[in-house]
Amino acid sequence: MSTHLSHSTGKLTGIFTPNMVPLDEHGRLNEEELARYIDWLIRSGVHGLYPNGSSGEFPRLSVEERRRITRIVCEVAKGRVPVLAGAAEANARDSIKACEKYAEYGARAVAIISPIFYRLGQESLYAYFREIAINSPLDVTVYNIPMLSSPIEVETVRRLAELDRVTGIKDSSGDVGNMCRLIRAIRPSRPDFSFLTGWEAVLIPMLCVGADGGTNATSGIVPEVTRFLFDTFRRGDMTSAMDVQYRLVELFDMLLHGADFPEGFRVGVEMRGFKMGVGRQPLSEKQSLDRRELSRMVSCLISDFGVIERPATCPSGSAEISDLIRKNSIGENQPANIAETIANEVVAYLKRNPGKLSR
Repeated sequence: MSTHLSHSTGKLTGIFTPNMVPLDEHGRLNEEELARYIDWLIRSGVHGLYPNGSSGEFPRLSVEERRRITRIVCEVAKGRVPVLAGAAEANARDSIKACEKYAEYGARAVAIISPIFYRLGQESLYAYFREIAINSPLDVTVYNIPMLSSPIEVETVRRLAELDRVTGIKDSSGDVGNMCRLIRAIRPSRPDFSFLTGWEAVLIPMLCVGADGGTNATSGIVPEVTRFLFDTFRRGDMTSAMDVQYRLVELFDMLLHGADFPEGFRVGVEMRGFKMGVGRQPLSEKQSLDRRELSRMVSCLISDFGVIERPATCPSGSAEISDLIRKNSIGENQPANIAETIANEVVAYLKRNPGKLSR
């Protein structure tokens, strides 16, 4: 039985970007660059935005900075795409306050991670998420990232799904079998519940078993590629989708393991022309040298997709993969929403055939 009377604002589907955060030379938020970056992501075809995610380094930011980032993201988005805002704080009370603020800013929903540092049992996790859900003015997406916080078991998520305000899960375990168990346990009674994967190395396999999309850090670097994967899967072209998925895994592994997370992803965003600055985590002299080499390798991998010019120092890439991405790229002057594309085509058809309107 539901314990909350508020209604959901719509199922979250597609690729949401847990955006990186640009910092200036003094380590402060570079608000102008953040706004430019967010606008580029939207124009490049992402389905939604996810400020204050793990790749956005939210634990290294102050409460005021997290709120300012969310406000900027919502203001730049202007309703073009939904905003799923990370609202995880150190306790339920402060997380609820964050939910209230993000509702004021115009976010569609919030994502809540299980409390960090303390390892909690399932009853404590249920009580924690329930307290937030019954007091939040926004829909709540449960964020399961077992490598960094207490794992949330399937039965706990199923119980939470009985609350109207809990409308989805972001699962970053990368466990396809676990996603199957979640969908089997919840979807029959909650067809409106969103299942999002936070592990792009298995994006297509997750979509195959029924996931609705993903919150993927690589979409902040190659949004054209993750959008291509989602659209190509929806069209049923599994051969093209898997060809690109295999190459995305190479990039993902390099970004994830080439430096301490999420520094590799910061490097990747720089390769797309944004001034990201030095992160809040200090780097040793050796790490600074390694970072330069990582930049070179990452630029080669990104250029394989045809979204940046290929550096002369890189070996030859795959023209087939880059051609696939280019042909299917959303582009800056095309609508990022499939429904919008269809609507535009219908309007154009009716203008060409005005007689159809009276039939």
